[in-house]
Amino acid sequence: MSVLCYNKGCGQRFDPENNQDDSCTYHPGVPVFHDALKGWSCCKRRTTDFSDFLSIAGCTKGPHNKEKPPEPVKPDVKSSGQNKDLDEQKPKFNEFIISAPKPQNAIFRPSADEPMVRMQHKVSASLKQALEKLKLSENTVESKEEEGDEIKIGTSCKNGGCTKSFDGPASDSDVCSFHSGFPIFHEGMKYWTCCKRKTSDFNTFLSQEGCTTGPHLWRKIDTGKKVVPCRFDWHQTGTQVIISIYAKNSVPELSFVDANSTTLNIHIMFEHEKEFVQKIDLWGVIDVSQSVVNMMAAKIEVAMRKSEAMSWARLDLPPPAPPKESKVVEEESGSDEEDE
Repeated sequence: MSVLCYNKGCGQRFDPENNQDDSCTYHPGVPVFHDALKGWSCCKRRTTDFSDFLSIAGCTKGPHNKEKPPEPVKPDVKSSGQNKDLDEQKPKFNEFIISAPKPQNAIFRPSADEPMVRMQHKVSASLKQALEKLKLSENTVESKEEEGDEIKIGTSCKNGGCTKSFDGPASDSDVCSFHSGFPIFHEGMKYWTCCKRKTSDFNTFLSQEGCTTGPHLWRKIDTGKKVVPCRFDWHQTGTQVIISIYAKNSVPELSFVDANSTTLNIHIMFEHEKEFVQKIDLWGVIDVSQSVVNMMAAKIEVAMRKSEAMSWARLDLPPPAPPKESKVVEEESGSDEEDE
């Protein structure tokens, strides 16, 4: 007849007469729950989901075990008027404390003041081709503009969201209705940062009436660099953490990522005048020498090698909690008022 295996992480039934040395896959260690992470002390895998924790496969092979672990012996407290020593009422088994391993961000974490190193970057062929096409189109536009300062009939207004075209000097007196912000495309939704009227239809987005009025802009003004927000997300594998920054046509000569073991300084120049800047205090520790920045036409990927193959609970460290006000100061101030 089959009996139940009591090895941790197994829980299967087995035939005692057919119990091989490698029949059971189990965890010889103990369960560890620390900082929302769950796992076993005998292996490094950690997860935040309890169901996922229960499904973690054992890390050790051995025979099945039919011996049920002994339960703690409860003290036999009899009703009597005598006060017994509390030590005699403790459970009759050897107590021990299980010390959970500290996550790498809590112990042996390198200092954030470590010197920053510039990550190596790789430029894809698609980005090189896109930048060459942009350069050719810009040279064509500049050569046309140099032919004369006169605004040609049919020149479209450069204000965002305006669909009017120049139709002679009378067009200068028209009121321009435009969007003063910039467009955002995120998770299928499209909107302008100045009014945030979200829509999933691109034609509806293009037909949104401007929320700001002013004069038309027939010539584009070069205002230099403009710091803008940029959508980015992240994912991880067993050995890497990858940040995807959705910045099109980034400029390799003006873009860089400086990093040490626990900090990232991201600086991306894209579409000429746009600039994206972000500092991230990483949740875990990385090996900068094995990390790389991959620059592509549609996005940039910062691929960071983990210093230890373990799951990160999040990308960045949570902000420090605000310091609590001292009650002693309040009590002292209250006592001073009473003396007065």
